[in-house]
Amino acid sequence: MANTTTVCNSFKQELLQAIHKFETSGNSGDVFKCALFTSTAALSASTTAYSSTNEITGTGYTAGGVTLTCATPAVNSGVASADFDDAVWNNGGSGATFSGVRYALIYNSSKSNKAVAVCDFGVDKSVSAGTFTVTMPESGTGVVRVA
Repeated sequence: MANTTTVCNSFKQELLQAIHKFETSGNSGDVFKCALFTSTAALSASTTAYSSTNEITGTGYTAGGVTLTCATPAVNSGVASADFDDAVWNNGGSGATFSGVRYALIYNSSKSNKAVAVCDFGVDKSVSAGTFTVTMPESGTGVVRVA
């Protein structure tokens, strides 16, 4: 599903403080996660950390969301980027069921749940006995870009 992604302001500052480490799993990188929230969460660029307040509930969804796989950061045409694989909920293949999903929050669970980026779907989304996917930007464009 399409979304608008905003990098959190606190994350921008934390990059300069060398708080976050993006690496592929197994290369001692931090653990990044994606959690889903209702419209009452009102997440934005000013979000600083994951909190379970206004997080969605439902079959196939666990509080805190799913762990993301991060590609090794790269520089292409002078732009550095960090990509994640899509975040997927499907209840082990038997289908997820939840509703009222407005936001996804990418956060660093290795660093006190510090916020990285907020995805706003623009409208509430739902899934019924199926697969819910947060589509990350295509490889090379990155969730996080430094130009």
